[in-house]
Amino acid sequence: MKLLIDANILLDVLQSRDPYVHTSSVIWKLCETERAKGYVSALTFANLVYIMRKELEPKKIKEILQALLLIFEFVDFSVSDLSKAAELGWDDFEDAIQSVTADRVHADYIITRNVQDFAKSKVIAFTPSELIDRI
Repeated sequence: MKLLIDANILLDVLQSRDPYVHTSSVIWKLCETERAKGYVSALTFANLVYIMRKELEPKKIKEILQALLLIFEFVDFSVSDLSKAAELGWDDFEDAIQSVTADRVHADYIITRNVQDFAKSKVIAFTPSELIDRI
């Protein structure tokens, strides 16, 4: 099973966000144990650094990112992805990029807490709880 993991899922675990940390941790564990292949967009990677630098020292951020690289596969996005995302005409361009990236890597699902933002996506979006219920 291939999953594109949205930033909010990673942040749930990294920041121990209640009440989401438990189910997001299960998704993380699925990827860590290779029961699922977890993809993370380069855009998400950049957003994580932006958010973490407000709270953590550069050394700690580097350690976290190195740990993430052991569990998830980070995927680039191209000019073609940006063009396709723009053509979608979604209100949230970042979500459109995530959707296009998920489609390009042939993800089975997008895992996010903002499922409604992906209602028009070719790749179905599930919350962590919804995916857990399916497997």
